[in-house]
Amino acid sequence: MTEIESLQHKLVQQLNVIYKNVELAINSNELANVLINTMGIDERGCTPTPHSNHWSEQDVVVITYGDSIICANQKPLATLSEFMDNHLECINSVHILPFFPFSSDDGFAVIDYSSVNDGLGNWSDIKTISAKRRLMSDLVINHCSSRSVWFQNFIKGEGVGHDYFFTANIDADLSAVLRPRTSELLRPTKTSKGSQYVWCTFSHDQVDFDFTNPQVLIEFVRIIRQYLDAGVCIFRLDAVAFLWKIVGTKCINLPQTHEIIRLLRTLIEHARHDAVVITETNIPNTQNLTYFGNANEAHCIYNFSLPPLLINTLITGNCLYLKRWQMSMPPAQDGTTYFNFIASHDGVGLRPVEGILEENELDTLVKTMKLFGGKISSRTCENGKQKPYEINIALIDALQGTINGKDNLGLARFTCAHAIMLGLEGIPGIYIHSLLGTENDYEKLENTAHNRSINRHRWDYQKLSALLADDRNIHSKVLAALTKLIRIRTNQKAFNPNATQFTLHLGLQLFGFWRQSRDRKQSIFCISNITDQPIELPLAELNLIATEIWFDLLDGGVIHDITAVYWLEPYQTIWLSNVA
Repeated sequence: MTEIESLQHKLVQQLNVIYKNVELAINSNELANVLINTMGIDERGCTPTPHSNHWSEQDVVVITYGDSIICANQKPLATLSEFMDNHLECINSVHILPFFPFSSDDGFAVIDYSSVNDGLGNWSDIKTISAKRRLMSDLVINHCSSRSVWFQNFIKGEGVGHDYFFTANIDADLSAVLRPRTSELLRPTKTSKGSQYVWCTFSHDQVDFDFTNPQVLIEFVRIIRQYLDAGVCIFRLDAVAFLWKIVGTKCINLPQTHEIIRLLRTLIEHARHDAVVITETNIPNTQNLTYFGNANEAHCIYNFSLPPLLINTLITGNCLYLKRWQMSMPPAQDGTTYFNFIASHDGVGLRPVEGILEENELDTLVKTMKLFGGKISSRTCENGKQKPYEINIALIDALQGTINGKDNLGLARFTCAHAIMLGLEGIPGIYIHSLLGTENDYEKLENTAHNRSINRHRWDYQKLSALLADDRNIHSKVLAALTKLIRIRTNQKAFNPNATQFTLHLGLQLFGFWRQSRDRKQSIFCISNITDQPIELPLAELNLIATEIWFDLLDGGVIHDITAVYWLEPYQTIWLSNVA
């Protein structure tokens, strides 16, 4: 059997699972051939090696909008490229949030998947960036803009896209549907075929696709091929948990959704062996873990529980819940890893800590974030009641104090959060506004009336450059502190995303874990004081090997007595390594 025949056989099996209960106008063999041809795979393609890790300790991702930094008389993507070259040379990967023409949701209501937003630049700018750094792009696969040509054709009842969208009967029982919004699920739309009710998981400007139509799948494979040709090698599947809908179910995490992700991974890694698929599934932790499959689905999953748990730890001075969660997390098998982050363009999701944080802890977290200027977004529960879904706040503001109020330890607390995240198993992603210490943007919040705008500031490049050149201000201090951490992290084999990790038991005021390189030559003990008081660390509790010399990678010191008591200042982190 040739490689193409083997690939076709696998795709047919996957398609039979996806469309088991769907009557198709095309059989699975024909559809598999169309997908292979659309992806441009032939006998010269690559057969992926199972359980391959396409990442290392050197991988760090900066998350940014294409226009997070702007400069007069220059396209924002060119400005972004220049800024990264000048200030983020230690970061080898970039996630540019949707850079396509859009109508709402800051890019996530895509009008045209095949074009770059003219206000940002063009495909040449994208290729310039992807030539220097690994590029992550969003595949906004659940929905598109109601202003797209496809949806306009749906209204007309003819042309490409006229049958791309999911509709339901207005009288259908949709009470079981789970979604993160409070708006009406169905959008009444006048079409050439009469009034139809279009499914809208997120907003009425974001109309959901109908993947029971294989033409939608073919269309997205064509889009993926275009992105690969532009240098994209990491695909973030946005809101993918909601992809497949069956009336009468929760319409989330359905088996067909999982199988579509497996099929897309199959095609993508046959087209480019080192390409990576990341699923963005902001759902309870145990459900999120299922998107690894058996190392045959997502290469990476977002570690959505980490942001709320880490913030909770640092404002309470108690690592109980973070520690419990970390101990329960399975090591990612080869071919998979976690994508760690503690801030993003969205808020701090609370669904991922359902069943982890107790209600009183959640209430305290929400109350404290409100005290620090944050906003709270809600969702409608099955009982019809409103429940906090997401905290919207800049991370630098979220960590400006504790549950007792604001203090002067914000920078130390903020740095500690990133030191913990950078040491953990997985690939770290750092939001550009965390790297820059950007505070809550109340002006943008007022202008848009959308809570998420509070953490989507747009910097003027000249003003930002002046601030970063002055080491007395918070923005310069933050970038210097995080750059130092990143430079150290990327040189430690024990910080390989799949290196061994064990949680240390040092009480509830010290959070610690041990990493060991895959060749077992390097060990690093990562320990953080997560309180606002000095804490003593008896080194004897770490069982440091006496025949090794131990170095603190962060301050350059050497441990001469492995039985001594080591004092950690408030929010201080140490990375004790047997390799300098």
